[in-house]
Amino acid sequence: MTTVSAAPVAVARRLREGMAGGVLSFPLTAFRDDGTLDPDGFRAYVAERLAAAPGAVFPACGTGEFFSLDEDEYRQVVTITVEEAAGRVPVVAGTGYGWAQAVRFARIAEDAGADALLVLPHYLVAAPQDGLVAQLEEIAARTPLPLIAYQRGQVAFTAGSLRRIAALPNVIGLKDGHSDLDRLQRLTLAAPEDFLFFNGASTAEIQARAYATVGVPAYSSAVHAFAPEIAGAFFTALRDNDHGTADKLLRHFYVPLVELRDRVPGYAVSLVKAAARLRGHRVGPVRAPLTDPSPADLAALTAVLTAGLDLVGASL
Repeated sequence: MTTVSAAPVAVARRLREGMAGGVLSFPLTAFRDDGTLDPDGFRAYVAERLAAAPGAVFPACGTGEFFSLDEDEYRQVVTITVEEAAGRVPVVAGTGYGWAQAVRFARIAEDAGADALLVLPHYLVAAPQDGLVAQLEEIAARTPLPLIAYQRGQVAFTAGSLRRIAALPNVIGLKDGHSDLDRLQRLTLAAPEDFLFFNGASTAEIQARAYATVGVPAYSSAVHAFAPEIAGAFFTALRDNDHGTADKLLRHFYVPLVELRDRVPGYAVSLVKAAARLRGHRVGPVRAPLTDPSPADLAALTAVLTAGLDLVGASL
């Protein structure tokens, strides 16, 4: 059983500082046309994400198709991200499935030099609150890395369960993907003062202002994966209370993007990857069970992206 180090406090502090100054970046995983991992393409892509000054970088998570990576591919993705970050921002790697498999990935991430782990929802089954807590307890007992729990899908913590996981020495935060602000407010009030919360809604900018009203201003940005100019402009507008700019970006870019995203299951990742390819990034296709956008949807994406870039003085 692993002894918990003093790292959680330091990592939480770095994350708090980072998310106050930029969005959280969730890079895509680059594949070749034949579906194999493209380490060189991924390295170049991650370097460009880091050049856009995110608050932290989260490789091999949902946007990075964690669910389709084997252990060797995961090791390469996390190692490359750590090398490219070179300590400039925290690297939080994804882990998940059942706790036994999550621990295997956690050990790989630790060896690769990751700063922390995002614990993705467990595989397939619904579980009671005691089981959700036990999942975190089992992982936390076997890795010194700080953990951020991720609630979405079949994982939704009560205030009582939140208190229990927050009492674990290396659980430092919660990412929320349910967008239930009533529940989330109860969780923020139940948590210790230094506990971190993240808005993890799909296309989080749509709900960023609403999340901020319950004390959760930090958010992950899928748009940063392909248009950091837009993501940065929106983040700055929120920070500066520039509601005119924020509304313009929401109305003419984010809402049309979400409407396109909602056409097909999995487009929350597939459209992001297609948009990155439109910007010239060598990220390749998605892996099954995801599918790449249809020609008609790709044309619609091009129009939405062009409009968004025009708003911030950028281009394809």
